[in-house]
Amino acid sequence: MIYEALTCLAEELNDFFKLKLSISEEKIVVSGLVNADGSVAVPGENKIVITLVNLEKETLQQLPSRTITNSFGNQNTPLQVNIYVLFSAYFSSNNYAESLRFISFILAYFQGKNVFTKSNTPNMDPKLEKLSIEIVDMSMDALSNLWSLLGAKYMPSVLYKIRMLHFDEAVVREFRPGVSKVDNQNKTK
Repeated sequence: MIYEALTCLAEELNDFFKLKLSISEEKIVVSGLVNADGSVAVPGENKIVITLVNLEKETLQQLPSRTITNSFGNQNTPLQVNIYVLFSAYFSSNNYAESLRFISFILAYFQGKNVFTKSNTPNMDPKLEKLSIEIVDMSMDALSNLWSLLGAKYMPSVLYKIRMLHFDEAVVREFRPGVSKVDNQNKTK
């Protein structure tokens, strides 16, 4: 579900950049910033990198819409998760001004379209119902901690919170058929 959400956003942003800048190259990639060995994880330069930096359980749970009729079943409540996604401008040092321009385009894009649904995003995965995007304000201390945690040097970036991914495999853990009638003939005396 997380992969589907991030690739959907990457495809939408790549289409936006291709139209806005009249380019054919894909500028948006879903990737970590640093590999476990400390090397750069981003394929190529001059890209906007989408990186998952955190997820949280949504505290305002909605009740499941499914009902099980004529039986008793134990079903987990669907899990609703918000994800925090960092959009970083990974550009060569002589392209710093261009990195700022691309971050500005990201801000403008999400200001204009901050809700993604199947009706306004035709390529959206059928498992996704809706994605709501909101910018996250960070203090300088929090920003410093985030980049330290990522193990990377600071790049122009913006952090967004994406609401709400629904994890509901609709797996009934235990199923017991309902009792329809009592059979008194098999009683022992």
